[in-house]
Amino acid sequence: MPLKLPKFQKRHLRLFGLIRQNAGKLLGAMACMLVMAASTATTAFLVKPVLDDIFVNKDSRMLKVLPAAVIVLYLLRGAAYYGQNVLMSRAGEAIIKSLRDTLYNRMMDLSLSYFQGERTGALMSRVTNDVNVIKGLVSRAVTSALRDFFTVTGLSFVILYRDWKMAVFAFLILPAAFYPVYWFGRRVRKAATGCQEAMADLSSMLQETLSGNIIVKAFGMEEHEKRRFFAKTKEILDREVAAITAKSLSSPVMEILAGLGIAFVMWYGGYRVIEGASTPGTFFSFMAAVLMLYDPVKKISYLNNDLQEGLAAADRVFDVIEQRPEILDPENPVVLARGAHTIVFDHVGFGYGETQVLKDIHLTVRPGEVVALVGTSGGGKSTLVNLVPRFFDVTGGSVRLDGHDVRNLSIASLRREIAIVTQSPVLFNASIRENIAYGNQEAGEEEIIQAAKDAFAWDFIQRLEKGLDSNVGELGARLSGGERQRLCIARALLKNAPVLILDEATSSLDTESERLVQQALDNLMRGRTAFVIAHRLSTVRNVHRILVMAGGRIAEEGSHEELLALGGEYAKLHTLQFRETSAPDQTEN
Repeated sequence: MPLKLPKFQKRHLRLFGLIRQNAGKLLGAMACMLVMAASTATTAFLVKPVLDDIFVNKDSRMLKVLPAAVIVLYLLRGAAYYGQNVLMSRAGEAIIKSLRDTLYNRMMDLSLSYFQGERTGALMSRVTNDVNVIKGLVSRAVTSALRDFFTVTGLSFVILYRDWKMAVFAFLILPAAFYPVYWFGRRVRKAATGCQEAMADLSSMLQETLSGNIIVKAFGMEEHEKRRFFAKTKEILDREVAAITAKSLSSPVMEILAGLGIAFVMWYGGYRVIEGASTPGTFFSFMAAVLMLYDPVKKISYLNNDLQEGLAAADRVFDVIEQRPEILDPENPVVLARGAHTIVFDHVGFGYGETQVLKDIHLTVRPGEVVALVGTSGGGKSTLVNLVPRFFDVTGGSVRLDGHDVRNLSIASLRREIAIVTQSPVLFNASIRENIAYGNQEAGEEEIIQAAKDAFAWDFIQRLEKGLDSNVGELGARLSGGERQRLCIARALLKNAPVLILDEATSSLDTESERLVQQALDNLMRGRTAFVIAHRLSTVRNVHRILVMAGGRIAEEGSHEELLALGGEYAKLHTLQFRETSAPDQTEN
């Protein structure tokens, strides 16, 4: 039976597995570290001949040999230091790229329900801040651990060779130094986790307030947002101070223990020289090695701090990487054939926990049919259409395309057949050309232009200085609402999918923009199976069927005229909207 490891151990193994993938660079860096460690040990070893042969015995030959040896030694040390830094930096950057790619890859695969429960800024913080903290673990902690281990090994050999009795006592102090390092390390990790969580909160707040700056200003909430921001930075300050305090306490403890060891070496070594049992060269060589030895041991406390911070960040990163998408391909997916499709909702139910959003929906939509969904907010319109591309899975019944349950279809082949235009036009900070061709990367210039013309976007594109190569800005900020929506329609046209979902695509536009966008939508819907979610009933008079959604059910179904004649929910909605739009002006003559 395989051994089951705790989650945190599995994560650490995965992290060190990434380190092993760069074994070549790491081995080269280790070779350089060995040279550095050997040079450090040799420096301590040379103290004895320098003192005894040059200063005590006045050997002129050694006066020539030893300085030359030191020059060669330090040339090798410098070259090794350069090689170690370059190789470890390359390995560290490669590891971080791999980790960041894995994290983003997982984010892109996660289901919509995951993003609905997470804050965008907090997820951004995982990719940027947390991964950079792990970089410190890889590039500093691993490097220091290997280099200091080799250095301690080399210097220990020198100490034992020079005077094994004094060496025994020097080594006895080392275990006592590790307990405070471990204890402070636990505090550092706890504080580091708090800092990273606070930074994620700050990133989320920044993302919200900067993207929603117009609302902040419109409601005069600048001072309120400043106070929220200052409170969050104060929390980060407090957490950072706690982490620094924990880090800083470990070093004085190491200094005190080192001082005790060195004081004993001075007393005992000096006593042996006075008694004639040892030479000054041996004593100073031993002393130099001890001083050099305690320095890398001291660095272990800092190494542990980096290690704890990095592991805390790794836990936050792996929290996302280990998430499993709710929507997955089946074991043997069916590839949906290209072409027109019949879509059937067979007694469909859907709910979040105990809240039932859709109840016993039965509906058949034939190829080329345009179906409008209307009703008050919360009726289940958007949820119903989101079941077609499998953004969510039904909790009862089934959704079928051409007789295939969507849960048995390849997700890629299913979504290839569907284009979506939402109420809020989503554009990327790229050129108009790239945004239109987003769903069809192989489209040529003529196809892109034709899509823009069919979406009634070509006129305004031509007026821009760079035409198709004009950058739209973040979320299309350099364009008007109508222009952004027409580009989204052009994108859907170029994808040329047989199934179309329009989620209130004209509800936020002015009258002139709505007219142009509606003309573009008419072009887009021609010959396609379309689901149109509409708030304004005037936009759906000519569809094949209108479904009135209420309480998660299809309350009414029929054409515009049929539903008006029925005198039910649709007639009430129509009367209400007609009154709102035709209300007389209240201005006085």
